[in-house]
Amino acid sequence: MSLEISLEILVAQPTEIDEISDYEQKRLKDSFPDENERVFQSWHAPCRREALQYYLPSGWCYIARKEGFLMGYFLAQPLLFFDSQTQSLWVEHIQYSSLQTRDELCQLAYRIARDKNFQRVYFPNSKVILNAISSFKPEEWGPQALMIKTTKT
Repeated sequence: MSLEISLEILVAQPTEIDEISDYEQKRLKDSFPDENERVFQSWHAPCRREALQYYLPSGWCYIARKEGFLMGYFLAQPLLFFDSQTQSLWVEHIQYSSLQTRDELCQLAYRIARDKNFQRVYFPNSKVILNAISSFKPEEWGPQALMIKTTKT
């Protein structure tokens, strides 16, 4: 019998920028063995250091840990009066080390939006994110975003 250790999910802090940067650099190294390709990819990454410096102090970003180890995180911000909605949550980037982490972070973003009475959540448009949020009936919102309504229609 194995006991599954649950994730601890907390508001990400600016003091965790270095840890998140290291986590992303390791993932880039694993995905792109060629150093030149890694550098090129890092220029276009949504988790660049300046993005982390912008997003983390906002209090809308969350980090997932298991036994103290970083398992994933998301960067988000509220959008006011966007797309004819009063309040929406924009999830800029989600990174994760397991499907469990992905699912829990996506569900958390949805729950936060509902709890705060936001009308929508926007996620990056990818098949892996779509798999995590399919039960929320997402709609494609342009080529790079998926949208979930968080209020009853």
